[in-house]
Amino acid sequence: MPRQDDSRQGIQSIEVGVTLLQVLADSGHAMMLRDLAAAAGMPAAKAHRYLVSFMRAGLVAQDPVSGRYDLGPFALNLGLAALARLDAVRLATPYLESLNEQTDETIALAVWGNLGPTIVRWVEARRPVTVNLRTGSVMSLIGSATGLVFAAFSRSPKVQQMVEEELAVAARAKDDPRPRTRAQLEAILAEARQHGLARVVGSVIPGINAFGAPVYDHEGKLVLAITALGPAGLFPAHWNSPVARALRQASQALSRDLGWKGEAPLSQAG
Repeated sequence: MPRQDDSRQGIQSIEVGVTLLQVLADSGHAMMLRDLAAAAGMPAAKAHRYLVSFMRAGLVAQDPVSGRYDLGPFALNLGLAALARLDAVRLATPYLESLNEQTDETIALAVWGNLGPTIVRWVEARRPVTVNLRTGSVMSLIGSATGLVFAAFSRSPKVQQMVEEELAVAARAKDDPRPRTRAQLEAILAEARQHGLARVVGSVIPGINAFGAPVYDHEGKLVLAITALGPAGLFPAHWNSPVARALRQASQALSRDLGWKGEAPLSQAG
């Protein structure tokens, strides 16, 4: 059995060579040898030796016409295999617990289900919150912070169809606190997009404020919504509150864990 110290040892040449793969991955396009070597901080001759070995392994490919190097078919297979192993809900769980400890607020996680935004994780705050929610609860698309995340940051036709259906129901009701017209809803959604968070302030559930944040995958598609909520008197609802900042940071960090690399295009959001 190897000693613990031995298990920490590695092969330095591999670690050095992987720098080239990281540069190619980050660049997003094929590169000439000189540019690739410079970005990796090594002489071109040394970089070339690594690239020859990587090409033999299928990690790198070279265009025969331009001579540029790019990630190869085996690198693609590795990436796809890693993505297939990602469990977004599992990866989100530590973030929910950390947010709960950091803010002392109730934190919920939702995915898109057959009936709409569906709660799949729930971490309660120490102080009680009078909300009849549980795992499996389906949230209103236009009347909850969780649902507004999907309404604001998704362009899935199914999501938008359900938004229209909810608007129609709210418009027919006498005392429904949700938006009743498309114009009212669009103002709320525009504000959410501006701040990167959805918000409700004691309207749908009296006495409860909430923020919701979008989580994106490697394709920039909306896959999760993280929501923080609490009693209106104790839960600051301004956009730059400590809870809002913590929620933004957590959702962005989780998105990066899922392969997201920047602004998620709304036209592609799922």
